[in-house]
Amino acid sequence: MTRSGVEVARIFRRHGPAYRRWHPLPLHQRRLMSAIEHCRTAALGGHRDGCSNCGLTRVSYNSCRNRHCPKCQAGQREKWVEARRKDLVPVSYYHVVFTLPEGAAEIAFHNPVTVYGILFNACRQTLMTIGADPKHLGAELGFFAILHTWGQNLLFHPHLHCVVPGGGLAGGRTRWVDCKPGFFLPVRVLSRLFRRLFVEQIEEAFQRGAIRFPVNGTQEGLNGAKEFQRRLGQLRGVEWVVYAKPPFGGPERVLEYLGRYTHRVAISNNRLLESDEGEVRFRWRDYSRGNKKRVMTVSSEEFIRRFLLHTLPAGFQRIRHYGWLASSGKKE
Repeated sequence: MTRSGVEVARIFRRHGPAYRRWHPLPLHQRRLMSAIEHCRTAALGGHRDGCSNCGLTRVSYNSCRNRHCPKCQAGQREKWVEARRKDLVPVSYYHVVFTLPEGAAEIAFHNPVTVYGILFNACRQTLMTIGADPKHLGAELGFFAILHTWGQNLLFHPHLHCVVPGGGLAGGRTRWVDCKPGFFLPVRVLSRLFRRLFVEQIEEAFQRGAIRFPVNGTQEGLNGAKEFQRRLGQLRGVEWVVYAKPPFGGPERVLEYLGRYTHRVAISNNRLLESDEGEVRFRWRDYSRGNKKRVMTVSSEEFIRRFLLHTLPAGFQRIRHYGWLASSGKKE
């Protein structure tokens, strides 16, 4: 693919100062913008590489190492994937995606730390419960989950990608149980349990005051118990999407897959086409229309707003391991 030369850093450097003047930002978003703007520039310092034979020298500027930076994820991704190599087992692997419906995503938008934590927990409980059920697999699963908050159009779309070996441990972790060839767990059963667990935990978090909405905002009414219960009723009345993709083969295919997903950011520089006259053009795939390739044009201000939607709270762990792939389970 031909690179256009447009980068998120360039857009931030050119339009970021004006955006920050007109839009008060929380500290973690201001730090993110500053890190990306200064990544691999003299502002972060650097080092000089020299060849002892020909005398050629080259100055390399330091990276910002921010986990949202498109430039800094390749190296981190390779290290993480290589560390996972020893965790792989010689079975088929499944990709299961848990997606929040619009009404739940709106709650997450205003309460990210609380709701992202509930999303991980409800996902874990769902997979572990259905996997342990003798009617389905009857074994303890091991898997890891990766949080993504974006869609291809950069709008807010929180969902978890789970990578799960096709089987589990039974008999006190003494024997392996394979799932049926080409079939992992029933997605309808997963989606129903996921919906119930998530809504129950959201309700409990609201009751203890962990979920609140901005005063004078369009969602202010949700601070009231009656209106919030109405929202929960709506969530219980719609089908939730849990998607299990076909198995993608053995361990080496999994490593290839991990390289694409684990350290992905909201948009890579490769998808950017132009940034000119206050507008940004980028490639995207319209999944609602058969995965059709499209080009979207937004203002620079809107592009920055959408990018910042996906800034994770400071210290939040977006990749988590469960079951026998958790730290304690792997050691055992």
